[in-house]
Amino acid sequence: MGKLRILQTNDLHGMLTPSRMPFLLKTRDTVDIYFDCGDCIKAGNLAIPVKPDTVWPMLEQAQITASVPGNRESHILESVVKIKTSGATHPILCANWFRNDGALQFQDQTIITHNGLKIGIFGVMVAMVTDKMTTRKASQFVWSNPITTAQEIAKSLRPQVDFLIALTHIGYTQDQKLAEVCPEIDLILGGHSHTVLESPTVVNQTSICQTGSHGRYLGVYEWDGQLTSAQLIPWEEA
Repeated sequence: MGKLRILQTNDLHGMLTPSRMPFLLKTRDTVDIYFDCGDCIKAGNLAIPVKPDTVWPMLEQAQITASVPGNRESHILESVVKIKTSGATHPILCANWFRNDGALQFQDQTIITHNGLKIGIFGVMVAMVTDKMTTRKASQFVWSNPITTAQEIAKSLRPQVDFLIALTHIGYTQDQKLAEVCPEIDLILGGHSHTVLESPTVVNQTSICQTGSHGRYLGVYEWDGQLTSAQLIPWEEA
């Protein structure tokens, strides 16, 4: 099985602009797969945008592999979520976001094969509305606990793959807790806390990576049975 080069962005907050695209595309050409870990759109949690966000066609141009939604991509109304995510053509993965009928809002996981590796990928995000919150009555969605949900997914997915990646938007502290209780995960690519991890944090044998926020850095990692290289590259503008 060959090496795998991975690109990560997270918490762009609308900062992926046409002037930043050339550098993203140049970097994308040097890697095998690309993930975004949430909060890529400009609109905030409670905002109601009137048109689709411009980030989605740019991510499509960059041939993004998959992403996890962040709190910016969420809302209590399904009609608003549709606007916020309209234009996304790649798999959006989230195992703990449910509609009121009990169905998942997005797919929870996917398996891809690259460079001889069978790669399992799943996503979890911060719980925006739970059954215990007063906002639950007004919400068309509910979120389960991301860590317990991730544990369940990882246990079922691990036997099917060579390499297991969790895309998370739960913050650095929660990522560390997830790594502690879920040794099945090889790599956690995280977001939400805007943490700049110049070197990956390793908990047990699980590596945790995050690139900060607002398009300051791109994360480029190399996997060869373990994380052998990790770089945060300052994002250049044209």
